[in-house]
Amino acid sequence: MSAETGTPFVRLAKRTDMDPRKVWLIRVGSIVVALILGCLPMLLTGNNPFAAYGVIIQGSVSRPIYLKQTIRTAIPLLGCALAIAPCFRMKFWNIGAEGQITMGAVFATYFALYWSDRIPHVPLLIIMFATAAIAGGLWALIPAFFKAKWNTNETLFTLMMNYIAIGIVAWLQGGPWEGRKGSQLIPMFSDSARLPMVFGVNCGWIIVLLLVVLMYIYMNKTKQGYEIAVIGDSVNTARYAGMNVGWIMMRTMFISGAISGIVGFIIVSGANFTLYSGVANGVGFTSITVAWLSQLNSFAMIVISMILAILEKGSNTLQTRMEVPASIADIITGILLFCMLSCEFFINYRLIFRKGGKKEADV
Repeated sequence: MSAETGTPFVRLAKRTDMDPRKVWLIRVGSIVVALILGCLPMLLTGNNPFAAYGVIIQGSVSRPIYLKQTIRTAIPLLGCALAIAPCFRMKFWNIGAEGQITMGAVFATYFALYWSDRIPHVPLLIIMFATAAIAGGLWALIPAFFKAKWNTNETLFTLMMNYIAIGIVAWLQGGPWEGRKGSQLIPMFSDSARLPMVFGVNCGWIIVLLLVVLMYIYMNKTKQGYEIAVIGDSVNTARYAGMNVGWIMMRTMFISGAISGIVGFIIVSGANFTLYSGVANGVGFTSITVAWLSQLNSFAMIVISMILAILEKGSNTLQTRMEVPASIADIITGILLFCMLSCEFFINYRLIFRKGGKKEADV
């Protein structure tokens, strides 16, 4: 800070408006920087970075079987990003999607294990779908109630509930639902409890795409979506307008948890065909990145989910074809994500540098 003027060398200011062309220029520039920085780990390990990027693309979309696997990876990412979007728009930081996915999977698994021989295929899937949604919604409603009633910290509350849900599944694995004694494994689902395939991928992709449209309408065309946006802008304004903020928080969290529960149903019934403690597999956390990169836009989430799925599937191929350590593949993915997220900072904020005397320069 200058002793004479009292002006700091650099300060932060929020941008009020930016030319859309400049916004896209920043985003494209961030991707270019990310690709350049991603070359460094490959060079340090003695590999050709251009060949590595080629392997990532080839291993994720070059063949129909690879593309199907990539789509299968993108389905839960997209579904979970849709789930947390209304909470984040409301500035209710739901970090508990992992647990909500897990609880939805638990209730869907119960019917898959104990009712598959008594209920026909389609009604069974409908029941699994509905109970998974209700279970995920109720699990999310717990922290929402505490937030509305006693203003507890929703970030810590939802985060800790993830581990409770995982612990419940771990107990089921080694207890009531254990298949072969001592295996610590829950039996595989029968065919009647599995989602049908459409174009070589489980029909969960159809469910998730329907949710994209429904969530867009809900967030942008309904009264409830408007209420969520008002609370996100200012809780005091919402209360002054006569909105029941606590009720809206609980309602929104129930919807968020219900969608996460549906994602849990899709995972166990469409991909894994069984339940285990790591069933969510980090989707609840990765989907936060999807939500932020898409600016909570439902349709943009489709693109971002596919990009992340390509990176994940391509990184796995990178390990096998070029014998690159898993840590290097993760570093490349991390660099790309970091740069893509960082660009949003420069879109929303500007750095103002003191340039001699009292003059300032914007960046």
